[in-house]
Amino acid sequence: MTKYIFITGGVVSSLGKGIVAASLGSILESRKLSVSLIKLDPYINVDPGTMSPSQHGEVFVTYDGAETDLDLGHYERFVNYKTGRASNYTTGQIYDSVLRRERKGEYLGSTVQVIPHITDEIILNIKKGSFDKDICIVEIGGTVGDIESLPFIEAIRQMGVEYGRDLVSYIHLTLVPYIKAANEIKTKPTQHSVKEIRSIGIQPDVLVCRSERMISVDDKKKIALFTNVEAKAVINSIDVEDIYEVPLLLHEQGLDDIIVEKLNLSCDKASLKDWLNYKNKRNDIKNKINIKIIAKYANYTESYKSLNEAIKHAGVHSGVDVDIEYVDAEKLEGNDFSVLENAGGIIVPGGFGDRGIEGKINAVKFARENNVPFLGICLGMQAAVIEFSRNVCKLKNANSTEFNKKCNYPVIALIEEWLDKKGSVEYRDKNSNIGGTMRLGEQECIIKKGSNIYKAYEAEAIFERHRHRYEFNNDYRDSLEKKGLIISGTSTDQTLVEVIELKGHSWFVGCQFHPEFTSKPTTGHPLFKAFVKEIRDKK
Repeated sequence: MTKYIFITGGVVSSLGKGIVAASLGSILESRKLSVSLIKLDPYINVDPGTMSPSQHGEVFVTYDGAETDLDLGHYERFVNYKTGRASNYTTGQIYDSVLRRERKGEYLGSTVQVIPHITDEIILNIKKGSFDKDICIVEIGGTVGDIESLPFIEAIRQMGVEYGRDLVSYIHLTLVPYIKAANEIKTKPTQHSVKEIRSIGIQPDVLVCRSERMISVDDKKKIALFTNVEAKAVINSIDVEDIYEVPLLLHEQGLDDIIVEKLNLSCDKASLKDWLNYKNKRNDIKNKINIKIIAKYANYTESYKSLNEAIKHAGVHSGVDVDIEYVDAEKLEGNDFSVLENAGGIIVPGGFGDRGIEGKINAVKFARENNVPFLGICLGMQAAVIEFSRNVCKLKNANSTEFNKKCNYPVIALIEEWLDKKGSVEYRDKNSNIGGTMRLGEQECIIKKGSNIYKAYEAEAIFERHRHRYEFNNDYRDSLEKKGLIISGTSTDQTLVEVIELKGHSWFVGCQFHPEFTSKPTTGHPLFKAFVKEIRDKK
């Protein structure tokens, strides 16, 4: 029977619950336990697909096409587990499901209430998302005390009562701030946070205390005394240089041993050699390269989370420290491209909408004309096709119908009919719901031998994840190929262009999919490694 670990947070948000959940999952997995992970998000949106990345962070796409919270990206980077639709539930999804049942009369005329109907739905989905693994780690978004997260907190409290404490364990993550003026670490916020969650009926088994400085033994004892937690179960999650050191940090303090003892688990000792190897490789880096990312969303750290991590992974496995510099695409819409002159490589990432698109196209032109290694992802590939059409094929004002529905040369357009990965015909048009008709999730791509993409993957067929509505317009396929555009990757039926390259350019690749979603720190991603190595060797 699956055993559950619930991770809550207090004091402030963004303390790293997702990293702690993923790190603990990786340690338990190394102990030969099967692990699943779930994120419960309190916001009322059905999913983050229509939310601005600048506000909420990137939208992480799972293999089965779910648009989810960015923490699922952390889960997949740390744990050998593919998240999916059942790995992320929002308040919007829960209420939508309950209301649809009510409309069908499934509650037999009962008054539908938060307790038991909403909490029952939450518990049902937690059980569904566990997939009968040995351990299911469930992260509750937000902070304890928020009105939005109360139904989720109540649901996990009920599960503790229903299953008993041998099957359920609670970890609470809090902030232990350092007050510089007083030169003291303050434990009071943690005390109040635990008091808050205990008032709801949950006694944490473990406290993970986030701090910028080490917490002394005396302070740990003080926290334990006031929170009714064992002193050994007060774990210090101190700020580290690299998030991939967190599994080592938590293991050194015995977090996994505490969980194993609490849940009475029978398993092997932990083996964290992959994390040690990664740390050693990172510490051995001596050279540095620069990559410019042409962005349109602010909050670059969170808006492009998976991209940042994929580049970092590739750098470690290529023996270089990558200096990532974000360039506002709108600032490239004029004639001044001096900010690009020292670029070792240029990436144009995905995005939606016409803001900054001309700057992205100009950046592509700079990379093409100056033989700068280039990687275009999703919208970045489409920008490359537009730039090539305008400036090489002389198709004046060529564009995407996403940006100009009446352009004379719609080289990127809304393909109204396509086959999904199950072979079913999907239909989409300009009036479809946003996201409702996107090409989403993992799909197969057939690669042309001898191409740069083939050299990167060393495979004739690959599987990568998509998130877009617009496609390469096949009406222009022949004319662009005649001018030197290489179509090096297509869908299995060859109707959809997935990868483009350029003749005469040392390394110029545009892909319609998002390779950043499948990069792992312990191995790196083949496409990013090939891109980084090209920059390194060219330097």
